[in-house]
Amino acid sequence: MQIARVIGDITATQKHPSHEGKKLLLVQPLDLDGSHRGMPVIAVDSVSAGIGDRVLLVQDGFAAFTTVGLKIAPIDSAVIGVIDHIQLDLGLDPVPAAPAEPRPAPKKQGKKNRAQ
Repeated sequence: MQIARVIGDITATQKHPSHEGKKLLLVQPLDLDGSHRGMPVIAVDSVSAGIGDRVLLVQDGFAAFTTVGLKIAPIDSAVIGVIDHIQLDLGLDPVPAAPAEPRPAPKKQGKKNRAQ
């Protein structure tokens, strides 16, 4: 999964029958800091995203066509979610764990007297 931003709609006068009725979007993959990551890609929309929305993008064929609701189709990329908020906690030290209490030493068990 990648973060991307929708930068346009795609109109195709001819397309594969499995794409009929599906909205195509032009999306720009992004790095965590919001900068562009590679070239824009065309993705099938499964969540009614709009231009300017930050979205979750899958670029695996199986994940793409199953999230769109198809059994099999020639789809490489799909928008599968709209991102409302991203929070990054970079550069913060993790909260130190409480010191572990020492375990008690196991009790020594004496040998039982077998001769009776």
